[in-house]
Amino acid sequence: MVGGGQGAFIGAVHRIASRIDDRFELVAGALSSTAEKAAASAKELGIAPDRSYADFREMAKAEAAREDGIEAVSIVTPNHMHADPAIAFLEAGIHVICDKPLTVSMEEAERVRAAVEASSAKFVLTHNYTGYPLIRQARQMIERGDLGTIRVIQARYAQDWLAEAPEEDNKQAAWRTDPKRAGGGGAIGDIGTHALNLATFVTGLEPEALLADLESFVPGRAVDDNAHILLRMKGGAKGMLWASQVAVGKENGLTLGVFGDKGGIEWDQENPNYLTFTRFGEPRQIITRGGAGLGGGAGDWTRVPPGHPEGYLEGFANVYTDAADLIRGKGDGALLPGIDAGLEGMWFIEACIESSRNGGTWVKR
Repeated sequence: MVGGGQGAFIGAVHRIASRIDDRFELVAGALSSTAEKAAASAKELGIAPDRSYADFREMAKAEAAREDGIEAVSIVTPNHMHADPAIAFLEAGIHVICDKPLTVSMEEAERVRAAVEASSAKFVLTHNYTGYPLIRQARQMIERGDLGTIRVIQARYAQDWLAEAPEEDNKQAAWRTDPKRAGGGGAIGDIGTHALNLATFVTGLEPEALLADLESFVPGRAVDDNAHILLRMKGGAKGMLWASQVAVGKENGLTLGVFGDKGGIEWDQENPNYLTFTRFGEPRQIITRGGAGLGGGAGDWTRVPPGHPEGYLEGFANVYTDAADLIRGKGDGALLPGIDAGLEGMWFIEACIESSRNGGTWVKR
């Protein structure tokens, strides 16, 4: 693991998710940018001192040279520290599992793309919400035509934790509102990319143009904290995306609605074990995770019987388990976000900034 040391929320999430199905073992890490903190974090996690590194480049070189060297690395650093570690490990032939968004700029993203194409190693981007069982079920339903031709997509990701200026000791807020570490996008990069990825993953449709209105409501904030975005999708569907981190009363309000000429579905991340499905002219149905009537691979994505809630960590674990299968040569990794999803996210961020800066103009892909 690179990053994810003491005080890092997402590092612990990745570690738990990687272990739920017993597919990974954490044996090495460059867990912090300072040698002292990296060593202390490694000790807490049971990593041997000789496999705790102060620098990711040293780690990539040393682990690639070991007979028992790591097979994969998980990169859980702030956005500005995604590209260089990803490239270093790809060049060393080590599989990369990287947190989103891909990088802080399209220029950096293209460097990662080149490294992916030149390497024999696999690259996975952890858009973890794609791992929820009912999100994958919704994707299957759309693929087999249950909704007909898709007309409308409504994606929303609303939070309130940045409704006020962050305190100096709030590590998570500090880097997310710093353009040098987060990139030019605030809410659009941190959570807007999740909403977009969820919409494209479920529908199979890609955006061909967008129009964005970005706002920084908190005085002095250097990145956006609220965004309203219109989307034109390939094939003619239209979308609306709202991403906000100043929506008071919203905790982690990621929702998706997809509506075709035959039916519609709606899903709410805060109640992820239920999917609403309505055929035109018929009563609404509530599909439950692991419940009756689910076909295909739905049983592969859930671990406990219906009525026992599964959620964030288990969905994240599905991504890690699929990554393990891909590394082992099992399956095609079709459900895993990769470099293409990362590049789409970077286009989305930069197109939103360009559109809003120009007063709300359409930006084509």
